[in-house]
Amino acid sequence: MADLTDFRATLREWLADNLSGEFAALRGLGGPGREHEAYDERIAWDRHLAAAGWTCLGWPVEHGGRGLGLEHRVAFHEEYAAAGAPARVSHVGEELLGPTLIALGTPAQQQRFLPGIKAVGELWCQGYSEPGAGSDLASVSTSATLDGDHWVLTGQKVWTSLAHVAQWCFVLARTSPGSKRHTGLSYLLVPMDQPGVEVRPIVQLTGGSEFNEVFFDGARTPRDLVVGEVGGGWAVAMRTLDFERGAATLGQQVGFRRELDALVALARDTGVLEDPLLRERLARARLGLEVMRAHALRTIGGTGNEASVTKLVWATWHRSLGELAMDVLGAAGLVAPAGELSDWQRLYLFSRADTIYGGSNEIQRNIIAERVLGLPREARP
Repeated sequence: MADLTDFRATLREWLADNLSGEFAALRGLGGPGREHEAYDERIAWDRHLAAAGWTCLGWPVEHGGRGLGLEHRVAFHEEYAAAGAPARVSHVGEELLGPTLIALGTPAQQQRFLPGIKAVGELWCQGYSEPGAGSDLASVSTSATLDGDHWVLTGQKVWTSLAHVAQWCFVLARTSPGSKRHTGLSYLLVPMDQPGVEVRPIVQLTGGSEFNEVFFDGARTPRDLVVGEVGGGWAVAMRTLDFERGAATLGQQVGFRRELDALVALARDTGVLEDPLLRERLARARLGLEVMRAHALRTIGGTGNEASVTKLVWATWHRSLGELAMDVLGAAGLVAPAGELSDWQRLYLFSRADTIYGGSNEIQRNIIAERVLGLPREARP
């Protein structure tokens, strides 16, 4: 395994050399609230990364990865973010489903899907949340029933990021009629391009439509495309969430630091840094970012319960940064010339969702209270 210092230097040099020419304009593009930016060009960049061996770093070598440990994966995400490289379109497949299939999939499922994920030949979306089961994921009602050699799906998913461009979706569905809560659920791999699947984009406050409603009305998938045991989908879904909150969070924080640095520079240039209250809030934001990083480094690779603390901290911090940006802008932040949002206005509007998607703050606090601190369960109807 490469020395960590050498690994960082090699990666830094490769990114500097390759974020040029046709890819130079991609710096800083994409990510939550901005997935519409240069989509085709970012797909080409992802495939360029794959061809150069910079994808699936943590996957075992026998599955097409490089078998790198946690320190190297953290280093990759930090250097990638520091270089201003564009947000990855293939994140869901590479960071969520791929590791899940490696851990729990059958050899046939691994052989069928892992090469397409690694080469960015097939894109994936996540079919978890429903109108009646958002943060309460165990309440999903989308059903799947066997019809010969196929599962037939009926139901609706919502807030499904990038469903409008994905070829496949991993879906948490109820396969045992009459089952309740965590039991009777299965984790199905479902093709999106078929009759019986309808994707309806949801227009966001920012004007974009990167997440969607997905309707299943007789959609079908082969019987053997269940990951794990039939009826054991809850454990598989939780394993995927553990992978979701991994090394990439350190790269995310590099992006947060860049946003905060830019906001401090704006406050200095406009003179509002002289306001003692704004100056104190900017200083507190800096301290909060350092606390966030220290916590992430201490707990990375831990349990999903620890990840709930990480999610609560970064989501609340980022939402507060959006509010702080609007206060730094002052009255100018209320106007969007020619109807185009500035980066700060987009940050403010989209960061309202940070404390909702991926598990709302309220749900994260319940998890922390009950599973980490051991407090009594909240009264439920």
